[in-house]
Amino acid sequence: MAEFETVRRTGAGVRTAQVDEGLRAHMNKVYGLMAMAMVITGAAAWAVAGLAVSDVPTQYQIGADTFLTSFGVAIYASPLKWVIMLAPLAVVFGMSAGINRLSEAGLQGVFWLFSALMGLSLSSIFLVFTGYSIVQVFLVTAIAFAGLSLWGYTTKKDISAWGSFLVMGVIGLIVAMLVNIFLASPAVTFAISAIGVLIFAGLTAYDTQKIKTTYLEMRGTEGEAYLGKAAIMGALSLYLDFINMFMFLLQLFGNRN
Repeated sequence: MAEFETVRRTGAGVRTAQVDEGLRAHMNKVYGLMAMAMVITGAAAWAVAGLAVSDVPTQYQIGADTFLTSFGVAIYASPLKWVIMLAPLAVVFGMSAGINRLSEAGLQGVFWLFSALMGLSLSSIFLVFTGYSIVQVFLVTAIAFAGLSLWGYTTKKDISAWGSFLVMGVIGLIVAMLVNIFLASPAVTFAISAIGVLIFAGLTAYDTQKIKTTYLEMRGTEGEAYLGKAAIMGALSLYLDFINMFMFLLQLFGNRN
C-alpha cells in the first residue's frame, strides 16, 4: 500500500511538471506572437509616416517645415482615412468569426495583416506627438503591461468576475468618445484617457489569467487541438490591451508637436 501511494504521488508530480512545462511553452508562444505583432505595427507606422510627411513645401502644411505628401493627403485628409481606421476592426471581427474555418497558419497570417493595418491606422501619432514622448510612453506602457500581466498569471485570486465589468467599461468608453467628437471637451478627453488606462490595465491582468485558464481547461481534452489557435487569439487580446493602454497614456502624457 505504501508503495502504491509513492507511485501515485510520483505520477501526479510528473503530470504536474508536464502541465507546468506545457503552460510555460503556451504562454511563451502567446507573448512571442504579441511581440512580433508589435514589431510589425511599429515598423508599418514608422514607414507610413515617413511616406506621408516631407519637408518639401506643398499646399498641406502641418508644421513649421513639415508638409503632407500626396500619399499623406490620401490617408489623412480624404475619405480613405475612415476605411483605414475601420479596417483593423473588420479584420478582428473576421478573425473571431472565421476561427473554426481558418487553419492555424491562416489565422496567424490574418493576425499579421491586422498588425500591419493597425500600424497604418496609428501612423498619425508621429505627426501629432514628438518621437521622444512616443518612445517614453511606450517604455512606460511596456513596464506597466509586464507587471500587470505577471500579476494576472501568478495571482491565486480568481478575477474572472472582472470580465463583464471591464467589457461594460469599454462600451462606456466608446460611447463617451463618440459623444466627445461633438463636444470636443478637453476635460472629457482627459477623463476618458484616465479611465481608459485603468480599464485596459485591468483587462491586461484579466486576459492573462483567462489565457492561462483556457490552456489548463483544454489540455488533455478534445480541445487541445485548438491550443495553437487559442494562443493566437490570446496574443490578439493582449496586443489590443497594450495598444489601447499605450494610446490612452500617450493622450495623457505625450508631448505634442
